[in-house]
Amino acid sequence: MKAFLGVDVGSVSTNIVALGPEGKVLHQQYIRTNGQPLECIKKGLTQLKIGNPGLEIIGVGTTGSGRQLAGIVLGADIVKNEITAHASAVIQNYPDVRTIFEIGGQDSKVILLRDQMVTDFAMNTVCAAGTGSFLDHQAERLKIPIEQFGDLALSSTENIRIAGRCTVFAESDMIAKQQYGFSKADIIKGLCEALIRNYLTNLCRGKVLEPPYVFQGGVAANKGIVAALEKELQHEVIIPQYFNVMGAIGAALLAEDYIKKTGFQTRFAGFNTADLQFVPKTFNCNGCPNVCEVIQVDLNGRPIARWGDKCGKWANAIVSEPCPDREALDVREQQKVLA
Repeated sequence: MKAFLGVDVGSVSTNIVALGPEGKVLHQQYIRTNGQPLECIKKGLTQLKIGNPGLEIIGVGTTGSGRQLAGIVLGADIVKNEITAHASAVIQNYPDVRTIFEIGGQDSKVILLRDQMVTDFAMNTVCAAGTGSFLDHQAERLKIPIEQFGDLALSSTENIRIAGRCTVFAESDMIAKQQYGFSKADIIKGLCEALIRNYLTNLCRGKVLEPPYVFQGGVAANKGIVAALEKELQHEVIIPQYFNVMGAIGAALLAEDYIKKTGFQTRFAGFNTADLQFVPKTFNCNGCPNVCEVIQVDLNGRPIARWGDKCGKWANAIVSEPCPDREALDVREQQKVLA
């Protein structure tokens, strides 16, 4: 069976999706990155191959904070930012959507659309308040499985206010409320509402939020957060079926669109990429006052990719043998010349 591969490499999770040509999700994986994006990509590729024998990858797209690395390792046909990928996935399933809320492990986003085009967006990568990692930490501190966090919040009948503008203040306020005798359910409900207030106040400030609303990202699994968001908006929000891997779905859709428009063969490096040893390293370029930090990836002791330098001095200096199973790349380059 033919499929398009989408990979979203984030700081908390690495998501892998295989889409059939008709847009059906054939395979999905949500893997904890744990600071090892390369190992997660290789693990996901192995599981994809084992679980789907005979699968033929005809296009690859990558996105997320580790999209460049994933693109090099996999031989991606297209590498896109998270905003474009998330918007593409939502538009495919909800063409009338006007506002996308996305809260992940360590960052959050809001994307505004009109006529299926992104008109505005905002990203928060500094404050951890409201992100999945902060909720995980609080669940661990309260000795509550994160899977039960949302249901417990919905069981509360009290309304208590938790300071949500900062993770430090939120945790201090939660401890104080515990000392006053409030139940864990009440505190969790207050926390969910505080984090949504912080999200809407800071990230969405000055933006016109219009329905239909779509809420995605790993935090969308938390029923308490969903209830708090709907309460603040006074409107229902849509939770997509594959809410936690929408970035990867968007990357696969973008790869499909690119392959169909150009007619190129895929650059996919092959499933045996999982057996190769890629070694990332960094160094500082002292060629100018910018002192750029350059990221380099080696394969078998040879550099195959560099990025991070503003002028392209190092990125454009790569001269190495192609990765194994990259014959399709040569075909594609020939097609470019003929075009």
